[in-house]
Amino acid sequence: MAISIFDLFSVGIGPSSSHTVGPMRAARRFVAERLAEVEFDGLRVDLYGSLSATGQGHGTFEAVLLGLEGWDPETVKPEDVDGRTEAMRQSGIVQVGAQLGRHTDVALRVEDFVQRPLTFLPQHSNGMTLTARHGEQEVASETYFSVGGGFVVTEAEAEAESLGAVVETTADAVPYPFTTSEELFKHCQRTGLPVSEIMLANELTNRTEEQVRTGVQHIWDVMEECKNSALTRTGQLPGGLKVNRRAPGWHERLWEQDPERSHAYWQEWVNLVALAVNEENASGGRVVTAPTNGAAGIIPAVGFYATHYGPGATFCSPEDKERNVFRYLMTAAAVGVLYKEQASISGAEVGCQGEVGSAASMAAGGLCEVLGGTPQQVENAAEIAMEHNLGLTCDPIAGLVQVPCIERNAIAATKAINAARMALMGDGEHRVSLDEVIVTMRETGKDMSSKYKETAQGGLAVNVVEC
Repeated sequence: MAISIFDLFSVGIGPSSSHTVGPMRAARRFVAERLAEVEFDGLRVDLYGSLSATGQGHGTFEAVLLGLEGWDPETVKPEDVDGRTEAMRQSGIVQVGAQLGRHTDVALRVEDFVQRPLTFLPQHSNGMTLTARHGEQEVASETYFSVGGGFVVTEAEAEAESLGAVVETTADAVPYPFTTSEELFKHCQRTGLPVSEIMLANELTNRTEEQVRTGVQHIWDVMEECKNSALTRTGQLPGGLKVNRRAPGWHERLWEQDPERSHAYWQEWVNLVALAVNEENASGGRVVTAPTNGAAGIIPAVGFYATHYGPGATFCSPEDKERNVFRYLMTAAAVGVLYKEQASISGAEVGCQGEVGSAASMAAGGLCEVLGGTPQQVENAAEIAMEHNLGLTCDPIAGLVQVPCIERNAIAATKAINAARMALMGDGEHRVSLDEVIVTMRETGKDMSSKYKETAQGGLAVNVVEC
């Protein structure tokens, strides 16, 4: 099945794509697919591994309740989230299916969830089982896995994928199929097309060009809205760590120091955008999974660099900016496909190298094309960015996507820019291929202790006092 840019970049709510967006989608899917024709009066939720270990800090429990009511993470508003979670907390009643046209009141509280943080199901560490009963009889049950970036699969789908089952799909008809960088860049070499045009041609299999361009612009607009929202919110981030929001203060200082947005201050502006987006994500705000929520600030921040400091950016017309944004995001998505196909973008599966590392690699490749790089230089940029994120652990303090996650996005964004600039200084020749570094990331993730894979059981999570 060909992965679309709209699979990799989707609108959702914070703080986590795998721990908030994914569980909400799984619960919504359970209601829509398994409970549509079933009479039930009770529900049970079992959370396994990382979903249980860091669920409280990631809003997993509330996300499941919202999903059971039928809320869609792509369209739900933060005020709806706040209102319904408070109402459910007060009443203990979930209006199952209310947003899907069918309403069944069920008594269920967060306290009723069965948590199994030390039990890791074999298919993935982000597992959850939803069970419905009528009286004492079980009438429906399904196990889901949130595999990163908001992607959700059932137990049967996960097993079929692991066995290499072939799924019939019209996506097989894409003109330039690829799952490896070798395949992708052979298409570029044979056709003379840049990476963004290869990706566009595949997207046109299922959408018109106007739909693709409108959809991509919507993704960028939400990224911009996310950043702008964070610049107006002061105080501390929720969750108890007492982390101050820095974006508004930094923004004010930067305008005083650099009102012309000179190139001398590019890194400070990039840092600001990454911090702002991730502070909004940590607040449960509306973000774009790019390709995950925990790494959501990197691609917007590097995109800011591309549109404000790239060639001709000073005199860039709105049309030119829109074209640059389109090329940037399409190329980044093509690189993201490689990670989704060959490895993982889930911090619970391979550590933060799969989230921040893959986002940095995607951003570096996208920026390199916008700055005039050849497909070979694009591959080089993406490879450099991941090569220097290998082994990155996921050890959020208190299970919150705040420390070290917010600053880590800013560091990775500047690293992606440096990777693109290094690649542009060369001729595209490089010793390590992108495929080799992706496989290395995957194997490193397999060898990494589970303590360092979004369980809050190792690293900073245990060595830093929470309060």
